[in-house]
Amino acid sequence: MSTLSQLLLGTRNEGKVLEIQSILGDVPWQVRSLQEFEDIGTPAESGDTYADNAIIKARFYARATGICALADDSGLEVEALDGAPGVFSARYAGAGASDADRRTLLLSELARVPIDKRKARFVCVVAIATPDERVLKTSEGTCTGRIIFEPRGEGGFGYDPLFVPDGFDQTFAELPDAVKNRLSHRARALLKTRELLVSP
Repeated sequence: MSTLSQLLLGTRNEGKVLEIQSILGDVPWQVRSLQEFEDIGTPAESGDTYADNAIIKARFYARATGICALADDSGLEVEALDGAPGVFSARYAGAGASDADRRTLLLSELARVPIDKRKARFVCVVAIATPDERVLKTSEGTCTGRIIFEPRGEGGFGYDPLFVPDGFDQTFAELPDAVKNRLSHRARALLKTRELLVSP
């Protein structure tokens, strides 16, 4: 099978891998995991935007493996925090912090903010790059909602237990995968990407 019919998922986040695989479904590409390439490092996410970082990661993994790579960058933007943590969402609580650490920090920052002022949105940009660093496509997806006062739910990852999407009473961590994978920011970006992957 040629390297152009293989697609590497450029993330070591297992939750994200499962989500991407579920959303992409039966695309006619052999989907491969970074777990097959344990000696490959991680690029510095030095971009100013989600698109910059998604492209940096996709190009890095495609170049390092010789396989087309799909990577995303996503973040949570909270209105009461002027859009923070934004592109720094994964690094919000510092190097080595856990998802729980980041959630705890976010809740402390919002401690005195009433529920009607806790509007937020998730943003995701997905990029696909070839081994010669051509960017085949970038796609963006967003999902608006609000941040609640304490984590709820066992599913998902990251800030999912704190985020209730508009039109729902459950957090992303409480909603069934089939529902989350229809309305999430990553789902919306990936569904646009899927159009490229299934086209002749």
